[in-house]
Amino acid sequence: MQDILDVIMEAETAADPAAVLRGLAAVPVPAAYQGMVVREDETAMFDGLATRDKDPRKALHLQEVPTPELGPGEALIAVMASAVNYNTVWTSIFEPMSTFGFLKRYGRLSALTKRHDLPYHVVGSDAAGVVLRTGPGVTKWQAGDQIVAHCLNVELEDAAGHDDTMLDPQQRIWGFETNFGGLAQLAIVKSNQLMPKPAHLTWEEAASPGLVNSTAYRQLVSHHGANMKQGDVVLIWGASGGLGSYATQMALNGGAIPVCVVSSPEKAEICRRMGADLVIDRAAEGYRFWSDEHTQDPAEWKRFGARIRELTGGDDPDIVFEHPGRETFGASVYVAKKGGTIVTCASTSGYEHQYDNRYLWMSLKRIVGSHFANYREAWEANRLVDLGRIHPTLSKTFTMEQTGQAAYEVHRNAHQGKVGVLCLAPAEGLGVRDQDKRARHLPAINRFRGV
Repeated sequence: MQDILDVIMEAETAADPAAVLRGLAAVPVPAAYQGMVVREDETAMFDGLATRDKDPRKALHLQEVPTPELGPGEALIAVMASAVNYNTVWTSIFEPMSTFGFLKRYGRLSALTKRHDLPYHVVGSDAAGVVLRTGPGVTKWQAGDQIVAHCLNVELEDAAGHDDTMLDPQQRIWGFETNFGGLAQLAIVKSNQLMPKPAHLTWEEAASPGLVNSTAYRQLVSHHGANMKQGDVVLIWGASGGLGSYATQMALNGGAIPVCVVSSPEKAEICRRMGADLVIDRAAEGYRFWSDEHTQDPAEWKRFGARIRELTGGDDPDIVFEHPGRETFGASVYVAKKGGTIVTCASTSGYEHQYDNRYLWMSLKRIVGSHFANYREAWEANRLVDLGRIHPTLSKTFTMEQTGQAAYEVHRNAHQGKVGVLCLAPAEGLGVRDQDKRARHLPAINRFRGV
């Protein structure tokens, strides 16, 4: 592994970094590498505990694993940096189910996918790094290319996937529903997961937008999601978080009017630093949408809706950007405008939603389910980062040995924006290839880095 890192580090100061990195084609691939794993024989370790009490630090292990065989249409990448998403938390606490069921089902698909069915799961759905090898049939990418990874793994053998790959019956989230993910020194991806790394970003900055930026793009901007237009009022739950911070940027960048919902003065200030003027601190204003565990309080929905109209000058949200789920969904359906859209991509507070359907059908509102993004959507989201229209919201970076702590902080909502992890990169701040471009965007990069 040191030979690979030596070449990548040589590129840091080279006049032609791309030429140096092409030399990776001649560097032997190691037989094993270090990766963050959960283990199949530990899936019952949290049985009987409440979700909040399940500790990712106990389930995530850094261990050496064999380098898998590279298949047709695939690429082996040296991972310089990765990031922690909620799916890593779910994997590490074995909720809502163990991911080993995903690996077993994928392993039954073909002789090649059987590689994924192992008693350990190398996790992680974000990565920035360098291509080391490509498998048969790969023509667009070669050893030395600096890339970020889009986390949709899809076979593309079914007609259903060719209009929208998210509808392919064999679409999976890499590093969550497949093995050999990005929280590791090496990773295996399909070539149609690769995208160019924005040259003005460090490795850890480039790794952090991936999953959440693409998810926010499809959910909010794409015609498969809410199809946001200029002037739309967009209510964004958790607007300072890993997902919401990108939705807030996209709303602002797209000419919409974000109404940012947060849970502390510090998070409210983060949204204002991003450029949002309309912010609701739900904790300070005391919103309690549930009067007890089983009963919602419609009076609180009405109070919340009145507050939104107060901020917007009388407008209800055209779009509600939903991901908390059970805790907020009743309020989301209520406050959306007549003919408005509630678009949901997650349920971090619970999967069983309750809402008053009268406010949906009688006001012609729509609920749209949105899950990650197809390759085109991810490419467009990455292009916005490359153009400096969307900025990484990286607030903290851990070493790979500290991944358990990083996941713990995400699990306990003790983080802002995205949490990065250095994999092969020996320090923060490496990987910038276009210093002039970075200088142009540095004020915004620094402002958003605090998110």
